[in-house]
Amino acid sequence: MAGACCKCPVSLSVLKRTLSVTPRGSGSTPPRSLLLGWRLGERGLQEAARPSSALRPAGVYRHTAFLCVSCQESMSESLRTCYLYLNQTSRSFAAVIQALDGELRHAVCIFYLVLRALDTVEDDMSIPLDKKVPMLNDFHTYLYRDEWCFTESQEKDRQVLEDFPTISLEFRNLAQEYRDVISDICHRMGVGMAEFLEKKVGSMKEWDLYCHYVAGLVGIGLSKLFSASQLEDPEVGRDTELANSMGLFLQKTNIIRDYLEDTQEGRAFWPEEAWSQFAGHLEDLARPEKLDSALSCLNLLVTDALRHVPDVIAYLSRLRNQSVFNFCAIPQVMAIATLSTCYNNPMVFQGVVKIRKGQAVTLMMEATNMRAVQTIIAQYSQEILQKVSLTDPSRDKTLHIISLIQEKSALSQSTLPSRTPHLSPMYLSAAMLLAALSWQYLSTTAAQAQGTGDMQGQ
Repeated sequence: MAGACCKCPVSLSVLKRTLSVTPRGSGSTPPRSLLLGWRLGERGLQEAARPSSALRPAGVYRHTAFLCVSCQESMSESLRTCYLYLNQTSRSFAAVIQALDGELRHAVCIFYLVLRALDTVEDDMSIPLDKKVPMLNDFHTYLYRDEWCFTESQEKDRQVLEDFPTISLEFRNLAQEYRDVISDICHRMGVGMAEFLEKKVGSMKEWDLYCHYVAGLVGIGLSKLFSASQLEDPEVGRDTELANSMGLFLQKTNIIRDYLEDTQEGRAFWPEEAWSQFAGHLEDLARPEKLDSALSCLNLLVTDALRHVPDVIAYLSRLRNQSVFNFCAIPQVMAIATLSTCYNNPMVFQGVVKIRKGQAVTLMMEATNMRAVQTIIAQYSQEILQKVSLTDPSRDKTLHIISLIQEKSALSQSTLPSRTPHLSPMYLSAAMLLAALSWQYLSTTAAQAQGTGDMQGQ
């Protein structure tokens, strides 16, 4: 079993929130998993394009970032290499993982890298389908093959395939309960990815299934790891319906927000059952004369995503460990803030939709207890409510789900004990420092993105 790492002040939760603030980099092909939502996500709720590289250029990682020196010295060389790959491939999400408590940190790190490797196989268009499909279906078996690696990938994250023996070694060093979870989720996700390789997202049910394979399974796997670590109650890992909703809410938010980029790159993630009500082709929604229809379709999908929010509230209400709560809560509040920004917003079809930097930092700082999260959810659901048009085709469904969300928020706040922890002066000082670093990070990333745009213009 991987040894538990010490709990250092610099691993406190606030910096983790950088995960939700940057728009994901463009991936090559479907399906985009929550890994691309885990890079929290390339398809995730990250509003700036290249997170940790804004602080440290790619390729200059000389040690595992965010872990204290004593933590690094206590790790094996192979485990340090895994954290190196984590920093290189997950960018800002590395901070999230390294803020988790104890041995759960190592289990989630390996979980991420295994799914990152699986996702790299799926994304690589240079691998022919007759070779890729069996690899996806069998990928979980490679975890127990000491020497298995794949050296033919053309993807930028190919190091996780080329040095897969290091990752699989640390996987086998985990406790059995962690190995069982990771292997099972890897198997199920690989099968789902193979299924959707040449299959379009047609019906709303297929949209749910697609999001389950690429995001819901991540939520289920993480929940089982939380329970296996005994940092959370067994119920958290057993209730797969709530865990699945956590993933679906994030993934649907990502898909909704990224309509324009995806259609421009030839990817179609909006379900045909939805967009075919308003246009002959998905890309037609971006035409100016189709704006009214486009907004109706957009609002329909936002309403569908919002139906997962009551489950999100129920899930977060069960969490008791502070590091796990922070890990789970911040992406969710970023998601509802993003949906509020997207709702009835023509910019979804014209450019990039993102929440403001100051807004993101505020969410990072505030969403560390259940009462605060409930307040944030209620605030953004109210913002959406105020935008609902009298003529919107989904009006009644939107009003109904917002009513349920607000009822659930009020009920939870009145019946659940406060999870507000006693914050020591050290925690508060660290939180203030990390908030400042987060702001600096966001500003630097925005400047880099602007510079990149200028260079491309030239």
